Amino acid sequence: MPSFDIVSKVDAQALENAVNVTTKEITNRFDFKGSHVLINLDKKEFQIKLETDDDMKMGQLVDVLINRANKQGISPEAFDTSKQGAQSGKTWKKEVKVRNGLPQEDAKKIVKLIKDSGMKVQASINDDLVRVTGKKIDDLQGVIQLCKTANLGIPLQYVNMRD
Repeated sequence: MPSFDIVSKVDAQALENAVNVTTKEITNRFDFKGSHVLINLDKKEFQIKLETDDDMKMGQLVDVLINRANKQGISPEAFDTSKQGAQSGKTWKKEVKVRNGLPQEDAKKIVKLIKDSGMKVQASINDDLVRVTGKKIDDLQGVIQLCKTANLGIPLQYVNMRD
């Protein structure tokens, strides 16, 4: 039976490239000349630590990071920027978490969405992925389109398509 997997993963190398390009762009920008900017990527935790002089520059730094990551193929939805930055002395610090993996509650939303659609497919949760199986590949492609248009707020990839 044909099947595929729905996952939410971020390529570590693409993330590192996005951080490096952001660092390079910020050091060359006129409005950041002479100001304190620090960008650290923790690959194990999938977390980016940012430091700047003020809140306005922090906003610009986050925007540049998300734009550069988008050009590297990382969805803007992968970044959790909801945590507010905090002032520590003269610098602003912010931690941006990168969503990697499909949490259980999001997997349940996807399975519910697929079951409520009435398509003739089965969806099951396996660790951090959702496996969708069906009799026809057309049904599976319909599920992919359904998930793309559903606006779930998480970046999804569709991998492991098997006939």
